[in-house]
Amino acid sequence: MVWQRPDGRKPYELRPVNFHTGFTRFAPGSVLTICGETKVLCTVSVVESVPKFLAGSGKGWLTAEYRMLPSATQQRQERELLKLSGRTQEIQRLIGRSLRATIDFAALGERTLTVDADVLQADAGTRTAAITGGFVALAGAISQLLQRGVLERSPLCGQVAAVSVGLLEEEPYLDLNYIEDVAATVDFNVVMNQQLGIIEVQGTAEEGSFSRTQLNQLLDCAEKGIQQLLIAQQEAIPEWDRLFVGK
Repeated sequence: MVWQRPDGRKPYELRPVNFHTGFTRFAPGSVLTICGETKVLCTVSVVESVPKFLAGSGKGWLTAEYRMLPSATQQRQERELLKLSGRTQEIQRLIGRSLRATIDFAALGERTLTVDADVLQADAGTRTAAITGGFVALAGAISQLLQRGVLERSPLCGQVAAVSVGLLEEEPYLDLNYIEDVAATVDFNVVMNQQLGIIEVQGTAEEGSFSRTQLNQLLDCAEKGIQQLLIAQQEAIPEWDRLFVGK
């Protein structure tokens, strides 16, 4: 039996992806990231200080926060106020790790970049959309710092994008929506850089197990999607060639 995708996509086809840059007024970098029916607002703010463990080092830092709005899903979820769920903490750490791989912190100087990812609407793939869109917002913030003369040179030395993949009816599928995410027997989130080097892989068998061959198929599937996302990011970022020093 072959899995029939609810939206008619082919197994290796991404959902439609759009980046609406400059989406908010006050954040140095902002983008509304839309991946199918998943919508994540990514903003980047800058402060002229670093955590204590970096004070005096001449190096900067990047951290991330992730939240899901109560109305992002069909049933309202309570806001996470005093205590974050384990899922939220794990996701924002993943976002931070992924985006830190793109920055030369010596070139950034003793400044902290905070990436906020707020899920407006969830149809699976929120963490991967947050990473992919967060990079676009990060590039926008760096561009503004260069324009204002705060930075002498761009600290952007890498590019990163992320996508989900999964096994449905024993076959690999790219960029799962919610229906597929629930039905998948194996679910992976894959983060890669501009050279298709793996930054992080999160994966598990929801039932049973999977083979080494299937793992390779899932990574091949993710690679195809990330190649497309990397191009889409570049097209969404003005003055990409001036910003990116990692070529």
